[in-house]
Amino acid sequence: MNKPLRRIAIFCGLLVLALLVRDNWLQYAQADKLRTDEHNRRVAIERYASPRGDIIVDGEAITGSKETSGSDYKFKRTYKDGPMWAPVTGYASQAFGATQLESIEDGILTGNDDRLFFRNTLDMLTGKKKQGGNVVTTLNAAAQKAAYEGLKKQGGKGAVVALEPSTGKILALASFPSYDPSSFAGNSTTTDTEAWQKLQKKNNPDDPMLNRALREVYPPGSTFKVLTAAAALENGLYTDPEAPTKTPLPWTMPGTTTELKNEGNIPCKNASLREALRWSCNTVFGKIGSDLGNDKMLEMAKKFGFTEEQFTPVRASASVFSEDMAPSEVALSSIGQFNTAATPLQMAMVASAVANDGVLMKPYMVDELQARDVEPIEKTDPEEYSRPLSADNAQKLQSMMETVVESGTGKNAQIPNVTVGGKTGTAQHGENNSKNPYAWFISYAKTSDDASPVAVAVVIEDEDAVRDDISGGGLAAPIAKSVMEAVIKSKQ
Repeated sequence: MNKPLRRIAIFCGLLVLALLVRDNWLQYAQADKLRTDEHNRRVAIERYASPRGDIIVDGEAITGSKETSGSDYKFKRTYKDGPMWAPVTGYASQAFGATQLESIEDGILTGNDDRLFFRNTLDMLTGKKKQGGNVVTTLNAAAQKAAYEGLKKQGGKGAVVALEPSTGKILALASFPSYDPSSFAGNSTTTDTEAWQKLQKKNNPDDPMLNRALREVYPPGSTFKVLTAAAALENGLYTDPEAPTKTPLPWTMPGTTTELKNEGNIPCKNASLREALRWSCNTVFGKIGSDLGNDKMLEMAKKFGFTEEQFTPVRASASVFSEDMAPSEVALSSIGQFNTAATPLQMAMVASAVANDGVLMKPYMVDELQARDVEPIEKTDPEEYSRPLSADNAQKLQSMMETVVESGTGKNAQIPNVTVGGKTGTAQHGENNSKNPYAWFISYAKTSDDASPVAVAVVIEDEDAVRDDISGGGLAAPIAKSVMEAVIKSKQ
């Protein structure tokens, strides 16, 4: 072979070799990436080629699938009581993807999860059609309905979270206003796209797609005083709930000439922890925070879950308690103002830890993953998150919170023959408190066997309400009461 032909042969051989290397790279090394790429339409077609598995509450499906026509997507998602359950399920849309449980557990719901490989192989051999598995939640249908209907009746914006203190199970997770995921589950430009556009914040200032229970952080106001009381007890600043505190009236915040005011003419001078919580004394709890200092208050806040995102498995925003604050800023933060901000989930965690004798359990909403034949694939075990308080101090704080409901600002949460502990909160909103404040209530219920089946946090933001009518006890406590009653009744 002459030299030019040999060069051409070698060059062609290298081209063939490069082609083989590239082909094998695509078929093996890149196969999974290409197969699951969001721009690969075959992925979406496969996702909707068969009915999705269901999301289950109290043994009943709150989702379904409906066969469609005129599209290469064969099935689309349906929802029962979609607006009520949207903060739990999220949505699965042929046009706009999926969120929350629909997204996180997509592999189980579509049947594509690797843990279903053996079952899918058997189905293929036996000729059965592929079908997704189920996601069994921890939610309590009666509690969720009470929460959502309470918010809807109130008419403003808001959220409710209810937890089972002994396990961390999420029993209710409601947000209002809400949306119906069924309205844009397909891919029609005339119906689904229009419905989607109407729900976007730029077109709808109420932002109904915002999950206020998990993603919105609010100043917690006086509900944060429960955490401040816990810090006082745990750090030995005060050990007896009945003993007078060293709190003058008026009290000027350190480093300033500004007096910290109380709401109304209430008995806060040297008030005991019990009386200070009962009447919600800003001076007592502001001074406690200032006396303890930023580091100790931040340490306690972190033990309750502040400064970290929570995964339920749906992500919840991190609640805020700042560091490097001046003493006056620590004082304001310790009564739930300044930079302090919390999700409703976070404040439910605070009430839950107190109710559970100082043990905070990690919150979760997926109890079990199932194959389509309801055979369990994965079970969630309760997990301890932290121990913010000793059992002794938690029980002292329980007694103080129970006084709030028995004879303080939380009377609207009283339930016959049930011990209820709670704390109201009215948090400032807007520059110089120019907007209507947020109304908060956190609580727990104890039954006759001294068990605590539920802890609740409620927040209401109502710009249309008369300002003087806004209070945690007036707006939020009745909703918490109805949720606690629903849980107790469902367990009887």
